Amino acid sequence: MPGRLQHSMSDSQPILLTAQGLSCAVSGRQLWRAIRLEIGAGERWAVTGPSGSGKTVFLRTLAGLMPRQTGEICLRGRPFDQVWAPAWRAQVVYVPQRPALPEGSVQAALAAPFGFRVHRGRAFSPETAGGYLSQIGMAADFLRQDVATLSGGEAQVVAVLRALLIQPSILLLDEPTASLDPTRAANVEALVHHWQTAASGRACVWTSHDPAQLTRVSDLRLPIGSPP
Repeated sequence: MPGRLQHSMSDSQPILLTAQGLSCAVSGRQLWRAIRLEIGAGERWAVTGPSGSGKTVFLRTLAGLMPRQTGEICLRGRPFDQVWAPAWRAQVVYVPQRPALPEGSVQAALAAPFGFRVHRGRAFSPETAGGYLSQIGMAADFLRQDVATLSGGEAQVVAVLRALLIQPSILLLDEPTASLDPTRAANVEALVHHWQTAASGRACVWTSHDPAQLTRVSDLRLPIGSPP
């Protein structure tokens, strides 16, 4: 069934991203159809649906990591096809449940995006990264840990930190705390909220199999898909 457009919390907030007429079918099965969405600055969204409904595919489509089958997505009024893809992905950042991290230290993994041309003129800040770690109850020496030794939950922490350091406009969080214990997950939720409210023009979209978490981290819902 189609996703439903939810109204923005405040008409005074600028619209960051719009999607209209998005549909997706995989192997002949319709995942979602004719989705319409507006994400305003300051908003916190949850994309909901049963397992197999295509929530991950939907977030990756918004991030420009998967081709659209139908419809259009605009970032601040500019269609995806008129924006340099790396620039889009620097502003609409997808955080996967199972992140792929480069070899080396955690600090090197966090710094890696700043070597890309799209981030020219910006620099990785170990101080900012250490401050984020402190907010979630982790010591700054975690930055020196080898990525190869990380647990699944620690890798998720690195993926969230990497996304926050990029300073996007929209953060797409796909089960980002699924491998974390409740205390650390709550700390990550608080960090994301602090990051979002620390500056104007930021929005978050979450998926989670934990209804209680979605209640904590979102104010608006977009239900998509139907049971397989």
